[in-house]
Order: sequence, then structure tokens, then C-alpha cells
Amino acid sequence: MRKTLMILMLAPALLTNAIHAQDDTEYRMEIGAATGISFYMGDANRTFYRNSNFMAGIVARYIFNPRFAIKGDLTMAGISGSTVNIKDRTFPEEITFSRKIIDFGVQFEGNFLAYGTTTYNDCHRLVPYYLVGIGLTYAPKPANNDFAANFPIGIGLKYKLAERLNLGIEWTMRFSTSDRLDVTSQAGEDPFQIKSGFMKNKDSYCYTMLTVTYDIFAKPCDCN
Repeated sequence: MRKTLMILMLAPALLTNAIHAQDDTEYRMEIGAATGISFYMGDANRTFYRNSNFMAGIVARYIFNPRFAIKGDLTMAGISGSTVNIKDRTFPEEITFSRKIIDFGVQFEGNFLAYGTTTYNDCHRLVPYYLVGIGLTYAPKPANNDFAANFPIGIGLKYKLAERLNLGIEWTMRFSTSDRLDVTSQAGEDPFQIKSGFMKNKDSYCYTMLTVTYDIFAKPCDCN
């Protein structure tokens, strides 16, 4: 009984210490740049990395603790595709397209290990992570401007090059709510003539990108 009472009395203190330990982050934010390759998946492309294009952007992270962060990114990428090499389906006509997209998104990141350079909270310089989020896709002309929501899911690997310098590689598939990212002709209202539903037969695109970020806003250390 005494042991139980002692545990109940100490539980709030132990929980408070655990929360503070999770918040022992060296810096509050990261800012930096991203570059890599992008490719489209949809009616005019069925193969990963076929018709790859260049992408680039800026990224920022708000760091809750060594395990969790929120990332925002603004990117511009090329997407393209062709029905010429698709043999398992007959299209009304052969179509080849190419266009630019602008993507603004916010993702929740979870590190599989505590990330950082400190030793008191068992941080690691090299950690894998996962991400899920939501974003907005804008595809400007040559056809009608197209706006759509997108839902990124991915994995990554980040490495602490120095105390405030981070290098990362990330792979994300971004599922959009649009079936018109591959429509680049005013006359091609429905060039593939394939029915689509709410999230059925929608266009998606993938990023494989390298990121370099710099830590800012150092957190005051209240450790003893």
C-alpha cells in the first residue's frame, strides 16, 4: 500500500520530467532549400520515374521535440507523360503532355529516433522519419488553371552535418484530388475518356528531393 501511495505521489513529478525531457530541443526551427526530381502518375504514365522532371523549393520546420516536427514547403516541379508506351489500354488518341505545378503543403513528421546532437536525451545524428500531410496543388496554363488538394505520404532520412546544419533525403507520393493535371489542351476536356470518382483514378505525383536546412531560434537551456 505504501509503495502504491508513493508511486501515485511521484507520478505527476515523473510525468512532468518526461514532458520536459521530450521538449529538450536545441533549436526551435529549421529553414532551407530543396531540390530533386519529380514524376507524374496517372492515365499517361504507369511507371515510377518515367518522364522525370526537375523540382526545387523552400522548406521550413517547426521542431516540437527531438521526435516530432511540422514542416511546410513551397515547391515548383515539372510533370509530363505520354500514352505512346502504354500497351495495356487503348486510348482515343496518343497524347503527350508537359506542364509545371506549384505545391504548397504542410506535413507532420515523426522521427523513429530522437534527432539532434545532444547526449543527455539519447539523440542521434542520423535518423529515419515518416510524414503525412495536406497541401494545395496549382497547375497553371497552357490549359485552364487547375487547383486541387493533395495528400502527401512519405519517408525520409535526415543527418546532422553540424550543430546547426542538416542534410536530408525524402520520398513523397502526393495524391491529388484532380484528374486534370495531365490536360494541357483547351480542346482536350477529357482526352483519356476514363471515369473518375472522388479519389478514384485521380492524378498523383512524386518527389524525390534533397534538403539542406539551417537551425534558427535557439531554445534556452534550463537543464542543471
